Amino acid sequence: MTAKNGIALVTRDDDGVDTAFREDVLKGLKQSQKAIPARWLYDDAGSQLFEDITQIPEYYPTRAETEILQARGSEFAELIGPGRAVVEFGSGSSVKTPLLLSAIEPSAYVPLDISGDFLRAAADDLAAKFPGLPVHPVETDFMRQVALPNEVAELPKLGFFPGSTIGNMVARTAVDLLRNMRETLGEGARLLIGMDLIKDEQVLVDAYDDAAGVTAEFNLNLMRRINRELDGDVPVDSFTHEARWNDDFARIEMHLVAQENLEFSVAGTRFAMKKGETIHTENSHKFSRRTANMLLLAGGWEPQKRWLDSKERFSLLLAEAAPEKSAP
Repeated sequence: MTAKNGIALVTRDDDGVDTAFREDVLKGLKQSQKAIPARWLYDDAGSQLFEDITQIPEYYPTRAETEILQARGSEFAELIGPGRAVVEFGSGSSVKTPLLLSAIEPSAYVPLDISGDFLRAAADDLAAKFPGLPVHPVETDFMRQVALPNEVAELPKLGFFPGSTIGNMVARTAVDLLRNMRETLGEGARLLIGMDLIKDEQVLVDAYDDAAGVTAEFNLNLMRRINRELDGDVPVDSFTHEARWNDDFARIEMHLVAQENLEFSVAGTRFAMKKGETIHTENSHKFSRRTANMLLLAGGWEPQKRWLDSKERFSLLLAEAAPEKSAP
């Protein structure tokens, strides 16, 4: 069965501008530490650049997670069981998804992504690989509770959130997302989620500042998107990409650093930056077993099983929607 047209849940104004994108950019650029949420890195060009990042030598997470998915298929099948609708949050190109779908015999696949054209192309490709599997792409901001297609409403659900994308969020936002996922998927749902692990600082920095400069282009693409979609005149060439390890928060931070004093406008609003000032564009938190479990529990998910790759760089965790409790 071919993929159906996605259900567009992105709000746009009369000029076709994503209103949430504009709001986040203007709000973030007015802060003392300028910051823009990482999800806006993923327009079609950004999504393709991220797929390129997953292939560079320094970026280990994709290879490590793929290794787990390839090696543990029989365990996934036993613990998850057949017949679930797999709901993938932020599906991107869905390159890891076939490994999971092949292992667990799902009844449907629902990819969710904010980048509509990229989403539908990937959904079509996956539908061709699994011709008997119903595929229902949904263009949406999955950070909020999502109304799933009616075709999967009565099916048991498995959420799939690979890539340690949960690490892009501060704790409060990550917990909110996990709670929204629980509401989206419903009682009795399972969640298979990737979480990157704390390791040597240089390995981490190199993974987010590769020698070929692909990650730098990914970061700078956000400025190009702002210029294109929000009528901006940001001088992109006056920014450079920087990756930093923040040990207090156990995270890699990506910044765009102004190389000179700057003035520019976005959506009719003027901004100024001093040389050396930065726009904080992404966090990538790293986890231990305890912090991963604590985050899941705070979001309403009870950890069940944890897998590591052979070099113990990355973890994949299975959790179940925890029943509501009034006391321990």
